[in-house]
Amino acid sequence: MTRIKRGYIARRRRTKIRLFASSFRGARSRLTRTITQQKIRALVSAHQDRGRQKRDFRRLWITRINAVIRSNKVYYSYCTLIHHLYKRQLLLNRKILAQIAILNRNCLYMISNEILK
Repeated sequence: MTRIKRGYIARRRRTKIRLFASSFRGARSRLTRTITQQKIRALVSAHQDRGRQKRDFRRLWITRINAVIRSNKVYYSYCTLIHHLYKRQLLLNRKILAQIAILNRNCLYMISNEILK
């Protein structure tokens, strides 16, 4: 019987996985089974961290807004500001409010004074 040479499909799949794990250390970038396990773990972590990143940024924006408002000593707290924003139907999200708080505090003070009226 003559020797049968296998096709390239499995090799192509493995090299594609190896390219994904080329920056990993040790056996995690050399052994095929370990590479596939690490790829699954890396993708799961990436998915979880996308949600965590959204939470972290929201916490950062809230902290920045609260710090600026409390330093003013005219306004009370973050939660009351947000409550009055919703009551007056001003459509400013936390990201925009945080940018205003950092770049132009006077504008945030004007917004808070308008809400108080």
